[in-house]
Amino acid sequence: MNNNPLLSNFNTSYDTAPFSKIKSSDFLEAFEKAIEEAKSDIDKIVSNTEEATFENTIESLEFSGKKLDRVSSIFFNLNSAETNEKIQKIAQEVSPKLSALSNDIQLNPVLFKRVKDVWEKRETLELTGEQQMLLEKKYKGFARNGANLDSENQEQLRTLDMELSKLSLSFGEHVLADTNAFELLIENQEELIGLPESVKQAAQSLAESKNLKGWLFTLDYPSFVPFMTYSEDRELRKELSLAFGSKGFQDNSNNNTQIVLDIVKKRFERARLLGYENHAAYVLEERMAENPETVKDFLNNLLSKAKPAAQLELKELEGLAKQDHIENLEKWDSSFYAERLKKKKFDFDQEALRPYFKLENVLNGAFEIAGKLFNLTFELTDDIETYHEDVQTYIVKENGEYKAVFYADFFPRKGKRGGAWMTSYKSQWQDSRPHISIVCNFTPPTSDKPSLLNFNEVTTLFHEFGHALHGILANTKYPSLSGTSVAWDFVELPSQVLENWCYEPEALALFAHHYETGELIPQELIDKIKASSNFLEGMATLRQLSFGVLDMHWHGENPMGYFDVQQEELKAFQPTRLFPSPKENCMSTAFSHIFQGGYSAGYYSYKWAEVLDADAFAYFKEKGIFNKEIAQKFKDTVLSKGGTVKPMELYKSFRGQKPTNDALLERAGLKN
Repeated sequence: MNNNPLLSNFNTSYDTAPFSKIKSSDFLEAFEKAIEEAKSDIDKIVSNTEEATFENTIESLEFSGKKLDRVSSIFFNLNSAETNEKIQKIAQEVSPKLSALSNDIQLNPVLFKRVKDVWEKRETLELTGEQQMLLEKKYKGFARNGANLDSENQEQLRTLDMELSKLSLSFGEHVLADTNAFELLIENQEELIGLPESVKQAAQSLAESKNLKGWLFTLDYPSFVPFMTYSEDRELRKELSLAFGSKGFQDNSNNNTQIVLDIVKKRFERARLLGYENHAAYVLEERMAENPETVKDFLNNLLSKAKPAAQLELKELEGLAKQDHIENLEKWDSSFYAERLKKKKFDFDQEALRPYFKLENVLNGAFEIAGKLFNLTFELTDDIETYHEDVQTYIVKENGEYKAVFYADFFPRKGKRGGAWMTSYKSQWQDSRPHISIVCNFTPPTSDKPSLLNFNEVTTLFHEFGHALHGILANTKYPSLSGTSVAWDFVELPSQVLENWCYEPEALALFAHHYETGELIPQELIDKIKASSNFLEGMATLRQLSFGVLDMHWHGENPMGYFDVQQEELKAFQPTRLFPSPKENCMSTAFSHIFQGGYSAGYYSYKWAEVLDADAFAYFKEKGIFNKEIAQKFKDTVLSKGGTVKPMELYKSFRGQKPTNDALLERAGLKN
């Protein structure tokens, strides 16, 4: 009997992770044993003397290393949501071993020969559409990861992969360390001028939690964003802004400049080794966009529409700032004057919305919308263990039948990286149902107020919940084709389309009730949300495009001549820049999406998916936002299918046509 809980049967409700029994020290042994088990699974396939078939090779490969998958998902999710020095140290030790195992599999000539044998006789096999897709993915997985290279180049590939996995981990650790290291403690009440009461209370609670007197502000979004939006103290806004923009770019041990250069150059070397022009060409071959030219054209097309609008919007902000004798608008002024302009134009204060968006109500509203659309129910339970007391767990049922376990983790803390994401602790396949989690960093409750969300946090919750529905409603035979295992420029469709419900009176009526009086959000405020939804859309679009352009500069070119991260960034930002760039700041050194997450050569996906989501929601609007028939169609053609069919085919099955930019430009008010 093994005492390591990660290596035993969990014997828990719904086979969920037994977090209370897992110690950080259990992971190393679990990884070692699970890696051995995965190798043994591969050996069985390789040593099979029978002719290679779909069942004994492709399916066996698909279901190999299941224990390792489970241990990895638990470990790396904790490394993002509840990390500590011990876990980070294990991650540094384990990641190269996982890269080595992946390469041992991808570069195994006997295994590849068996896969290739099945691939070459695919026309004669009676395979389902899903089996054909699995075969194609497995074959391409080998071919795209060096199986056709000679042994010397394969060795070089192994080295690059190992180095890249370590660099990526270090990058993330440095960003988290710099984020945690900065604190702005305000002890003089006069320096809080402009800040809403709720923001001051949150800052006071944060200070008290650290045994400090005064008001504490950090670089976590729920603290940083309200301060930049409302603080009238320009110098303090500047201090906070420069700190935020210098993560990974300071003269300390967390500096990421060399890591950025190392990552982009090693990715380029890897792509060239595999026969591609650059990293973007390698990545995009398997995306809807297919090649870097399509992405660059797409970004430039939207840029030509957004830039003139953004420049006009900037002039309005500058005019407002001049009334305060500010001649040169800086980055740390934009949110502040944007909020002032919004108030002036729409008589609208974001803070007036918070009382109507109590976190529990918004979450229950999302659940109710999922019920109306997809017949899902979410039952809160205490029977499932969590990795932190903040985490809530739910049993998800469809028409009364068990569908998934859902974890929700909403507030910032020291061991949690910034941002918001959806992930899974257990995949869906055949008869196995998934364990899905959303992790966010929302405004926490205070001693006398519950967690009251701003509208941006409301749309973020719906966004991540859209990803969660993609995982929850997955219904495929094979785990590698399940749920969100789709092309990265398609994965944002379910998340972004769900955000649209946040703007609809019919949906808001379900959850936007005043947390004290129970009063429904007034129609007047709904009208203002709608009217202001395109506010400064040109600038917002330009900002998103700038990140996509920067990503393509790092990955869609030859970076071997890049030696100064900040200079390269300034060059990339030139066509999209609106504000002066402070010398102390560099975005790339904290651009976790592309240097730690999976968005390298893929940041354009957010805008790409906006085209899809605007087009898809136009269909819902046309038929009714709770139309069961359209919802069922969306579930059957998009949410349940995962990566079993090419994304454009799935989209056309749902919509009956290819998407166009029209609905997005219309919605954004950028159509001309």
